[in-house]
Amino acid sequence: MNIDDLAETFELLGDWEERYRFIIDLGRKLPPMPETDHNETNKVRGCMSQVWLTHQVEQGPPLKLVFQGDSDSHLVKGLIALLFQLCSDQTPQEILALDIESAFTRLGLENHITMNRRNGFYAMVERIRAMATNYAAAQTS
Repeated sequence: MNIDDLAETFELLGDWEERYRFIIDLGRKLPPMPETDHNETNKVRGCMSQVWLTHQVEQGPPLKLVFQGDSDSHLVKGLIALLFQLCSDQTPQEILALDIESAFTRLGLENHITMNRRNGFYAMVERIRAMATNYAAAQTS
């Protein structure tokens, strides 16, 4: 699902209560993250909730990153799933080219989640971009 699909779905849902349910349902559909990955190395700093992110590399060509994540908050887990809809199974270059902030604004999330959740969301975005940057740099070396 790309940003256009997500925006269209949000439009069809109408009110924000339905949109929150949709986001939470996305989170429920995430594959379970192994308990061994719930560790300090994978923990995302800057989130009020507990958030863990990790990734796998799909060797290509082209090389793609597939993300896995979890949270102790249903809404945050849904935001993780929303982020993965945009970033997972993409090349590092595609991830770095994504304007996630614009997508966040387009979906209207900046006006409907708390500042703390927004900060946590962007902490997740930064972690994903850092992973993508590392792989993109390795590919050009």
